[in-house]
Amino acid sequence: MKAVFLSDAHLKGPGDASQDLLLRFLGGLGGPSGSAVPAGPPLPGEPLRVDRLVVAGDFFDFWFARGGRVYPGFKPVIDRLAALKDQGLRISLCEGNHDFFLADYFTRELGIEVFEQWADLEMDGLRVLVSHGDTVDRENLKYLALRNFLRSSFARSLQGVLPLAFLWGVARRCSRISKRISGQSMERLAALMYAFALGKFSEGYDAVALGHCHEPQIRETRIAGRPKTFAILGEWDGEGTYLLYDNGRFTLNRYPA
Repeated sequence: MKAVFLSDAHLKGPGDASQDLLLRFLGGLGGPSGSAVPAGPPLPGEPLRVDRLVVAGDFFDFWFARGGRVYPGFKPVIDRLAALKDQGLRISLCEGNHDFFLADYFTRELGIEVFEQWADLEMDGLRVLVSHGDTVDRENLKYLALRNFLRSSFARSLQGVLPLAFLWGVARRCSRISKRISGQSMERLAALMYAFALGKFSEGYDAVALGHCHEPQIRETRIAGRPKTFAILGEWDGEGTYLLYDNGRFTLNRYPA
């Protein structure tokens, strides 16, 4: 198998450099052709053909949709995801702290699988755990309280009755508030995430890939003679980092190279 993992694009719509870069990247991806995806990098001019695209949260800087209506500025990215799915590429979206209730649109309208928090994936016989990772730090009580409120039935009911244009405007402001409340030492967060991954390795997982922490890193270890991989995906927004899985091996990359 060959798969791409990315996180924290924080797409904002037209004029967003991160979104323009992502559209270029997605434009260079292709779904699998034939029975298998070729190993190694693509030939010049050819798409990078992958079996799977996994987004580990905060793909959008804000998200509200209703009745098939989405923020118009996100349509070019959504259309590209739909085209890749039609090519046979399997797409998985994990919800983040900026984008949730994704299944209402992506699963119902496009048939794309959405994970509210943890994605337990099987790839070439490996168990891979993917998540945004924003709940790993259990001591940031203010953030966890805000997270629970935004996902509450009350917040969901408000989403269902308020005008979408108003919601999109409010969401932009809430995005900035969420960033302030969830702000913390990236070094401390990375350490917490690695300790979390070690616990998951002991449960039998072979790889753990998380977003939320904007400092990309990849660490490999062995437990009981079996290789284990821990990766923080970093942020697509401003950095263009992504994780590539290719036939049993994980590498952290940047786009453009």
